[in-house]
Amino acid sequence: MADYIRVARADEIPAGEGRTVEVEGKRIAVFNVDGNLRAIEDTCVHRGGPLGQGQLDGTVVSCPWHSWRFDVATGACLTNPRVQVGCYPVKIEGDDIWVSC
Repeated sequence: MADYIRVARADEIPAGEGRTVEVEGKRIAVFNVDGNLRAIEDTCVHRGGPLGQGQLDGTVVSCPWHSWRFDVATGACLTNPRVQVGCYPVKIEGDDIWVSC
């Protein structure tokens, strides 16, 4: 894994929402689950939908294109357990969010 890269300020991703960022050339979806930040690949394995734009319900995000569901804490696909998306470490330092991928 690469070093941590600053991706946003903590106040830019409110609780219950997500945001797409680019880290080392990869599109990453960062979600705020009640103050706990999670990061997964932004691209749905089904048809390439943008997971960062999906609806977050607890730790589960639904792809906005075809409603495939993913656990943002693990990257596991709840719609098709045979597949998953990458999951990345996140840390907060001061007011900044950092992701490593």
